[in-house]
Amino acid sequence: MKLNTLKTLPVAAVAAMLLIVTACNNPGRASTKNSMKDTIPDRGFALLELFTSEGCSSCPPADRLVARIQNEAGSRPIYVLSEHVDYWDHLGWKDIFSQHEFSQRQYQYDRILKAQVYTPQLIINGKKECLGSDEAAVNIAVKNAVETKTEVTLDLKARQQGKEMEISYQVNGNSPADKLLIALVQKHAVRNIGAGENIGRTLNHAQIVRSLFSFAISADKGVEHITLPDEYNAGDYEIIGFLQDQKTGEIADAVRAG
Repeated sequence: MKLNTLKTLPVAAVAAMLLIVTACNNPGRASTKNSMKDTIPDRGFALLELFTSEGCSSCPPADRLVARIQNEAGSRPIYVLSEHVDYWDHLGWKDIFSQHEFSQRQYQYDRILKAQVYTPQLIINGKKECLGSDEAAVNIAVKNAVETKTEVTLDLKARQQGKEMEISYQVNGNSPADKLLIALVQKHAVRNIGAGENIGRTLNHAQIVRSLFSFAISADKGVEHITLPDEYNAGDYEIIGFLQDQKTGEIADAVRAG
């Protein structure tokens, strides 16, 4: 939840563009809408981590925005991870998707980025942060990310083995500080909220991170295993992997497992 309301200021075109570019480092700054379709061919990627909660009345617009971005992305290298934090859970409604691990991850980002902790907060490629419901700022951040060429490549292959998923990876050009993170993602869920700030509302969730695994990288390629939940089925879930520098928080590449 943000304390300040964002407003678009009547400024000249050049000044407006400058405000848009900086908006993702300062959610209180004004921004102008920009279509996700107005982009040049991709050279990079965009990993969007939305820190959200069913207990936060400011979060549903951000949930809808990232769902739309995911739907419009098609085969482009744009990946959404909705990470439900647990610090709202004592305020009237327990979010069944919340995990303390995600709250800790958000606090770690905010120490690195020197930002405040709030919901809905969006982190792009571990480098930028902005208000998750600020459509213009988010669109500009995603556009800039996919237009920034990455020198690192990651390839993932997934193969189910009973209650486990075998993950084969291959990396090129990564830093020794990088770890491989694997997110098990539930694509969609609908929830009726019975208490808290969203009481009486039906919330649609997209790209819910159910588990986040971290692995050290000791070679250019390797195999890891992750545990699957009892309700797992291939149609409702997907696996997204990314390389993240554990010191700077920057993400070098992200892919969806094939």
